[in-house]
Amino acid sequence: MEDLIQKGSHAAPATYYILIQKDGPYLVYGKPPVNQEILTPDATGYSWTYKQGNTIENTEEPIALCRCGQSKHKPCCDGTHTYIEWDSEETAGKEPLLSGAKQFEGPEFILNDNKKYCAVARFCDGYGDIWHLIRKPATDVEKEIIKHQGTHCPSGRLVLVDAKTGEIYEPNLDPSIGILEDPVMKVSGPIWVKGGIRIQSADGSSYEIRNRVALCRCGHSSNKPFCDSTHIKVGFTDEKKKTV
Repeated sequence: MEDLIQKGSHAAPATYYILIQKDGPYLVYGKPPVNQEILTPDATGYSWTYKQGNTIENTEEPIALCRCGQSKHKPCCDGTHTYIEWDSEETAGKEPLLSGAKQFEGPEFILNDNKKYCAVARFCDGYGDIWHLIRKPATDVEKEIIKHQGTHCPSGRLVLVDAKTGEIYEPNLDPSIGILEDPVMKVSGPIWVKGGIRIQSADGSSYEIRNRVALCRCGHSSNKPFCDSTHIKVGFTDEKKKTV
């Protein structure tokens, strides 16, 4: 059976993939770059860019990234998951993200929004927020703001479409892994999987391949393996020196 690929996304070369180990870590194959990505706000106080932080050594294959949230060597696994109690069950469905998305239509853009995948990265909230901006005719400046907001969401919760042409706006992302840090909220965020890297469930099936995916690394999401922003509620930090 062919892997399901989200419309507007492209699959990474087959050498890149993530295997979710049953009751264990994420095993990342293909040696993609792994770097901290710092959520950086603009004058409005909402996230606007990513600033690269520390590089995570990725000499082993696979590299094992912590999924339980309690490794002493985050973001890498140190085996802590084997002797603690944590809920490792994958609870997310395999259906396409867009099938559960709500549509917001405007004169120039259609916004697909699946809140179940929200990682609260806050790229969508500045300048009056994207939901309000798309409802009215936009100036050229506002159009660029809308495109920026819609394509910087790390989870891919938001999928922005040109209302006239049907073009889906997606950033051109190489296969890579971002370890998100959120200094504004004083928490460590999810694992940002970029560039269409396939994610394989512990049961052997694959999730929909998407250009932007946020994986839970605090161990508390109710939509595992995906982030649902619970890391903010629990105050999750990886206790690793951050570059800001």
